[in-house]
Amino acid sequence: MKKLIYIVFLMVISCNQKYSRNLAPNEITAEMILGNNNYQAICYGGYRTNTREVQPTITEIIEDLKILAAINIKVLRTYNVHYEEVSNLLKAISKLKKEDPKFEMYVMLGAWIDCKNAWTELPPIHNEESSRNAIEIEEAVRLTNQYPDIIKIIAVGNEAMVKWATSYYVTPTIILKWVNHLQDLKKQHKLPKSVWITSSDNFASWGGGDAEYHVEELNQLIKAVDYISMHTYPMHDTHYHPDFWGIKENEQKLSEKEKIDAAMLRSRDYTINQYESVVKYMKSIGVNKPVHIGETGWATQSNEHYGTDGSKATDEYKSAQFYNLMREWTTKEKISCFYFEAFDENWKDKANPLGSENHFGLINLKSQAKYVLWNEVDKGTFKGLTRNGKPITKTYKGDTKALWLDVKTPTSILKN
Repeated sequence: MKKLIYIVFLMVISCNQKYSRNLAPNEITAEMILGNNNYQAICYGGYRTNTREVQPTITEIIEDLKILAAINIKVLRTYNVHYEEVSNLLKAISKLKKEDPKFEMYVMLGAWIDCKNAWTELPPIHNEESSRNAIEIEEAVRLTNQYPDIIKIIAVGNEAMVKWATSYYVTPTIILKWVNHLQDLKKQHKLPKSVWITSSDNFASWGGGDAEYHVEELNQLIKAVDYISMHTYPMHDTHYHPDFWGIKENEQKLSEKEKIDAAMLRSRDYTINQYESVVKYMKSIGVNKPVHIGETGWATQSNEHYGTDGSKATDEYKSAQFYNLMREWTTKEKISCFYFEAFDENWKDKANPLGSENHFGLINLKSQAKYVLWNEVDKGTFKGLTRNGKPITKTYKGDTKALWLDVKTPTSILKN
C-alpha cells in the first residue's frame, strides 16, 4: 500500500512539472511558476554604467537573457517602470520568444512606491504618498495588459514599508490601497485575473520582526496580497545584528575553510529563521498563503561595514556558498527565491566604486563569472554567449589560490 501511494505521489509530481510546459504562455500563471523548481528566479538590472541615464538597449538585454536562460533562470524581478529599461526588457523577451517559441522568461514587475517628499530636501511624510505612485501603478497596469504572456506578478513597492528606509518609506495603508486597487482591476477584468499581486519587503515589514510592525493595516495587507514576498539579508546583519556571525569556541581548531563554511551555514539558518518568523506571524492572524523570497543575496566586495575592515563577510567564496545554500534549501522546500542579483550594477553607489551595493551580481561588469559560476564556465554553459561583446570568462583568471587571498575569516568569537 505504501509503495502504491509513493508511486501515485511521484506521478502527481511529474504531472505538475510538465503541466505548465504544455500550456500557452498566456495560460501560464504565477501560481504555476512560484514554488516550481523548473522556474528559478533572479533579480535583474541591466545597467552597465554608473548612471541610470544610460538605459540598456534591447540588444544588450538580449545578451543578458541568453546568459540567464543558460543557467536555467526563467523568472526575473524588476523594480520600477519609469525607466526605459523595463520596456526594453519586455521587448527583448518578446523578440526571443518570436525567434524561439520554446524560449521562456517571465517577469515579476515592480512598481516603485514613495512617501510624500521622498528624495527631496523637505521632511518625508510617511503616512502620505508621492503623487508619482499613481503614475507608476498606471504604467504597471498598462505593461501587464500589453504583455500578459510575460508579466505574471506585480509587486507594489520595494522595501517601501521598512522603517530604516527613512528617505521614502510609507505606512502599510498606502501599500494596501494600491494592492486593493489592482485586485479590484482583476475583478473588473481590467487586468488578467491570474496575475498575482504582492508587495516585496523586508521580513520585519511582514510581521517577522519587531512588534511595532504588528498593526491592523499590515494584517489587512497580508489578507489582500496573493502571496508574501519577503526580503532577508544575513550579509547586512553580519554588521547590524551579528549574533550568528563569527567562529564558535569549539570551532577554533578547524581549518579556515571549515570555519567559514560553518559561519555560512549559520547564515543560511538565520535566513530560515526570518522566513519562519514571517510564516508564524501570518498564521497567527489566521492566514495561510504562500511565502516566497523576493530578495536575498551576498555581495562579493565591500570597503565598508562588510569588508576586511568590518565583518569580513564579502568575498566570492562566501557569496558562492550562500548562493548554493539558498538554492539548495529553497528548491527542497519549493520556495521561489529571487536571488539578488544577476549582474553587478555600479550606479547604485557611484560615489564609492568598492561599495557593496555595486557587487551583488553573479557576473561582473567585465563579463566575468564570479566563483559561484566557475563550474558553468568549465561545462561550456556560456559557450558562444557574450556580454558587451565579450565572452564569459572567470574572475581571478580561474585561479582558486588567488581568490583565497581575498577570503578573510570572521574574527568575532561566538559562545557555543
